[in-house]
Amino acid sequence: MNKKKILILGASGFIGNVIYKELCSYFNTYGTYFSNRSFSDNQQFYRYDLEEDDIFQILDKVNPDFIISALRGNFGAQVQAHQHVMEYLIQHKCKLYFISSANVFDAYSKFPSYESDKTLSESVYGRLKIKIENMMMRLPKEKTAILRVPMVFGNTSPRIKEIKSSLENNEPIEVFPNLIINVTNDDRLTQQIHYLINRDKTGIFHLGSIDLIQHEEFIKEVIKRIGNYHPVLKRVFTTNEDRYLAALPKDNKLPKNLRISSQDIINHHITVD
Repeated sequence: MNKKKILILGASGFIGNVIYKELCSYFNTYGTYFSNRSFSDNQQFYRYDLEEDDIFQILDKVNPDFIISALRGNFGAQVQAHQHVMEYLIQHKCKLYFISSANVFDAYSKFPSYESDKTLSESVYGRLKIKIENMMMRLPKEKTAILRVPMVFGNTSPRIKEIKSSLENNEPIEVFPNLIINVTNDDRLTQQIHYLINRDKTGIFHLGSIDLIQHEEFIKEVIKRIGNYHPVLKRVFTTNEDRYLAALPKDNKLPKNLRISSQDIINHHITVD
């Protein structure tokens, strides 16, 4: 069987790397890294400096069927890199899967958001994601998939590492009592992306838990799973009313075995060291 070629931009970061690990046994998978030299011996990885290098060179070398963008770094350079990727898409038989964020809706705090809802963000990060999403929407529909992701947890995730480090050092842990979110973890997210590639899916997908949970409650549950700790919780109130930062699936639901609830993430995916 002719294996699909996949290029992951930002494959040395947390999300890019878990996607690489999920896909590399099944597809001909390549990745880019910037500063983490441990990838330099891996023949599948190319060094790529977002601000200095032209992405076209790597695209021409790899000639991918799918480009998955999990890039981080200078926002202006990210926009330019994605413009170049889209020029490449127009001329080649190739799809772009862009890891976006629930933050594209962070200006709408009264309700959770669904795939076809209008995007609007108050944060610089959310606006960057919207800008790239809007560029993608000008391309033919069969060329792109926008994957909006909420907060990602999982044993090796920066968020869980930070919580564990705070617990060990007796430092207060920030929680947002009025914030209602949905969540995901690295295992389920990468399985979902694997499925979308296998099925050649395009469109907009909300890859988070199918339910909602308060940020404070979720973090407390996670801490309980990690061990018998009683940390100081630093409650951060940005408003007196409940506000939502959640991207829920409605139009493009994945099969039942690929869905996840916030309780699943707490029960099965956070382990004690």
